[in-house]
Amino acid sequence: MSSSEGFEPGSRTGRVVRETKETQLLVELDLDGPGPVEVETGVPFFDHMLNQLGKHGCLGLTVRAKGDTEIDAHHTVEDTSIALGQALREALGDKSGICRFGDAAVPLDETLARAAIDLSGRPYLVHAEPDGMAPLIGSYDTTLTRHFFESVTSTAAICLHLEVTGRNPHHLVEAQFKAVARALRAAAAPDPRASGIPSTKGVL
Repeated sequence: MSSSEGFEPGSRTGRVVRETKETQLLVELDLDGPGPVEVETGVPFFDHMLNQLGKHGCLGLTVRAKGDTEIDAHHTVEDTSIALGQALREALGDKSGICRFGDAAVPLDETLARAAIDLSGRPYLVHAEPDGMAPLIGSYDTTLTRHFFESVTSTAAICLHLEVTGRNPHHLVEAQFKAVARALRAAAAPDPRASGIPSTKGVL
């Protein structure tokens, strides 16, 4: 890839199949969408959030998950996030030619979410959201939002700073997914002014 060109279609993809006694799932990720985005996890609100991630990240994203949702959504969300992080790491490859850093501020009515990403190869999450959120949105446990991003950053080996302010629980979670999507889209985009791996170390 030259500094003025993008990536070849289909060249930045990841595919992960994960099966445990609690979940069976498939995640397919294409960093150079848009779309299609096809999500089915058995957790409707989580499906809605993954659709936001795919749409606003300009990703091709397929998630097919079957989990023990008769217990709760925890294992399904957790294992999906692990697989998504693995697929992201695979799709990024050696990260040659990318911008590496990305940030976004996303308003949603009374809510504002800010996300900053470094595709650094080093996992780290800083996360802040209001205390006292409603415990559930449908069947989705709102404490899973932080856990989702913890798992993605850990398995993808990226650094994410994410904070949100607001009141409505739906807005608070949705704005976070949209902000991360936009920040990831910027970080993974080709850098029009530089080529090679964006680090003085020569590796990410």
